[in-house]
Amino acid sequence: MLDIQGSLDQLAWNTQHHYAHIEAQHEFIRIWAVQFELGYSDMRMIQLALQLDKQDALLAKFTAAYQAVYAYEYAFAADGLEGFNAKFGNDMPAYKTAATNLLDVIDEIRA
Repeated sequence: MLDIQGSLDQLAWNTQHHYAHIEAQHEFIRIWAVQFELGYSDMRMIQLALQLDKQDALLAKFTAAYQAVYAYEYAFAADGLEGFNAKFGNDMPAYKTAATNLLDVIDEIRA
């Protein structure tokens, strides 16, 4: 498998910190958007490694877990805190579940 340790580490960090940022109701900041975009690149690198290693089931699991978190993060990146709250403000437990699931899949890939 390709060496994707850095991508796994960075995507895990983003997932944890972006959730904490939104949970604390911090306003949108530019670095958040940069991290969001770089996280997408990390996700694609991880997908490539899983494809090359013929880990189809893990690839599907990872992609679904990422897409669940992406929906929340994209709402924040696109429309800021106000837009996120309008769409998902009452759904923070589901966001936490999605983030935890992605972190669990990242740990599974590391193993």
